[in-house]
Amino acid sequence: MSANGPEWGSDVVADFLRQADVRYVALNPGASYRGLHDSLVNYLGAEDPAILMCLHEEHAVALAHGYAKVTGFPMAVALHSNVGLMHASMAIYNAWADRAPVFMIGANGPLDASRRRPWIDWIHSSADQAALVRNYVKWDDQPVSVEATLESLVRAWDIVRTPPMAPTYVVLDTTMQESKLEQAVLVPELTGMPVVALPVAPADVVQLVADALLSAKSPVLLMGRMSKSPEEWKRRVMLAEAVGARVITDLKAGASFPMVHPAHVAGPSFFLSGEGAHILRGADVVVAFDWIDLGGTLAQAPAEGQRMVVNISQDAQLHNGWSKDHFRRIPADLTLPIAPDTGVAQLVAVLPEGSTVEIEAPDAGPAPVGASGEITLPLLAWTLRDVMREERVTLARLPLGWDGDFWPFAHPLDSLGYDGGGGIGSGPGMLVGAALALRESDRIAVGVLGDGDYLMGVQALWTAARYSIPLIAIVSNNRSYFNDEVHQQKVAEIRGRDVSRKWVGQRIDDPAPDLAALARAQGLEGLGPITRPSELRAALTEALRLYRAGRAVVIDVVVETGYSPAMAAGLARDA
Repeated sequence: MSANGPEWGSDVVADFLRQADVRYVALNPGASYRGLHDSLVNYLGAEDPAILMCLHEEHAVALAHGYAKVTGFPMAVALHSNVGLMHASMAIYNAWADRAPVFMIGANGPLDASRRRPWIDWIHSSADQAALVRNYVKWDDQPVSVEATLESLVRAWDIVRTPPMAPTYVVLDTTMQESKLEQAVLVPELTGMPVVALPVAPADVVQLVADALLSAKSPVLLMGRMSKSPEEWKRRVMLAEAVGARVITDLKAGASFPMVHPAHVAGPSFFLSGEGAHILRGADVVVAFDWIDLGGTLAQAPAEGQRMVVNISQDAQLHNGWSKDHFRRIPADLTLPIAPDTGVAQLVAVLPEGSTVEIEAPDAGPAPVGASGEITLPLLAWTLRDVMREERVTLARLPLGWDGDFWPFAHPLDSLGYDGGGGIGSGPGMLVGAALALRESDRIAVGVLGDGDYLMGVQALWTAARYSIPLIAIVSNNRSYFNDEVHQQKVAEIRGRDVSRKWVGQRIDDPAPDLAALARAQGLEGLGPITRPSELRAALTEALRLYRAGRAVVIDVVVETGYSPAMAAGLARDA
């Protein structure tokens, strides 16, 4: 760092990032923020925060998204003008829909047109750059002066860390970055925690919900997007035990309650499982904690009798009408607009202590054997779990065909859920971000990726190789965009047409891409294709060995096409 203090406008931005304790800045280089790039490298020394170079802006945002899913804390991302923002837009939407905090700094050509270089500065400048993504960021600004830029950055930093969380975006003017300072600029003192105290529900309302749960014959708790705090995880168990409730969880949201607990309902899925629907239909009190698509879920399980519904979520504060991620209207009898774990804590505080239940991890049972002699997704999951039985694993991504009962989550970091917006191609980048966040822990970041997801985002894995971020990526390779095969079959059946042609325009085959070679091309270890069940254990064991040696590994596992029963049923309803 310069001993003389900031000299240029961009130095002040770099100073802000250092004082905010931002550990990393993910970026793909761009001339619109060349001033900031110089400040990060030559003013700060490229270490505080550290630069994480990515090969595409979408990967940079996905990396920050994965990091936030583990830590709950935002990483910075630098985006190159309007073109970089366009590249990043899908990943930004994923983070928005997943309610993940990402602190994004964009850049523009000179707002003063007389300062623009011929051609390039003009096509990389825009009057209102953030309009491209305004419908799926929490706050944005495009300041001009150094002082105004600093004010905007501090405001965005406060907002991005305050629940409900979502990305923020501040655009830096090129002239501001490259102007020499005429006077000292003071960076405001920054706090390590959100500056706004979290709201709580009134005591009488909390007591009303507690009394309803205690008097209920069949209470159900829907645990959705919750924190990764072990302490808050324990409080959720205390709540379920205090009121004798059944608990339903959602694979999209990640681990929020121990699946090994007797209160947990079997079959968590991307859609409501058959067992979950049965339990929910018979519930007389339902308390939902930031549940994704609560209205749609309740519609899948109409009440058999009187049912009180309590919705504990701040999500409505982010609904804007452009994106329909507000989902179906929620028929709630009572809404508490507070953070879900705040609601849990308030309820536990007024409830009597329940009976502690002894939890035992279930035996994995015998290996599932398919009739076809091919590797099935159940066999892949069983073998992975068995090979990793002595390890602490974080499943950073799971494919759509995954059955929730494949792996009983017993810790909040056992599963991170899905990507929020269903933007295929996000998995590799989010896996790298999660692995970065876990690098100094005793947990192994593992992603089970679909082949379509992997092929769209494989270059994100280069960043893992470049910065020695160990991880294990397992490609569940059915050589198809199989989700759309299901839809094509449904349409053909409705229209009385040939379902045997559902694969046309869907299969990723003939030729089959060499997925392991693509990994090696990024500097990772690539194993496979693994095509026979007899090869699977050895490949996963070798991947674990390579991981322990500090390597990032990709295994191409060719699997039989198909979905879990819950997923197949959900897609049938969807279609």
